[in-house]
Amino acid sequence: MQFRKADISDIPVIQQIAEKAWRPTYSHILTEEQTLYMLDMMYSADTLQKQIKSSIEFYLANRDQQTLGYFSFEITEPKRMKLHKIYLDPEQKSKGTGSLIIEYVKQHALKAGVEQIELNVNKYNSAVQFYEKLGFFRAKEMVLDIGNGYVMDDYVMQLNLMPAQ
Repeated sequence: MQFRKADISDIPVIQQIAEKAWRPTYSHILTEEQTLYMLDMMYSADTLQKQIKSSIEFYLANRDQQTLGYFSFEITEPKRMKLHKIYLDPEQKSKGTGSLIIEYVKQHALKAGVEQIELNVNKYNSAVQFYEKLGFFRAKEMVLDIGNGYVMDDYVMQLNLMPAQ
């Protein structure tokens, strides 16, 4: 497995994976209208271009010249990192790819002196159990208005990288 920083030329493959991943992940949670709204909001070429050019670290996960998924994170404050995105081609689920991505993010965080990784995940997404299996815990609940009458109903999950003192 190789991880490399995404660049502007990777936008179509990121959009393609998002399109393939979102419906199986969210069809039992979101209406098709909300899915389309969120895909456009989060994965338009302009939005992705801004993220790739920003302080957000945006990566692709590749094996044998095939992109298996993408993820992004940033250090939001001293000692804290936010994992913004982690999505896989649905054919890669349950094959260890997600765990390898989380391990890569953890190593990156530790090198940067980060003590805690935080992420948001929809309360009804099966990924909650995936994150818990990797040591994340549900720190709080959050309902975020994303416009157009839609909300994100999430858990804020955290992973402590340093042992409690």
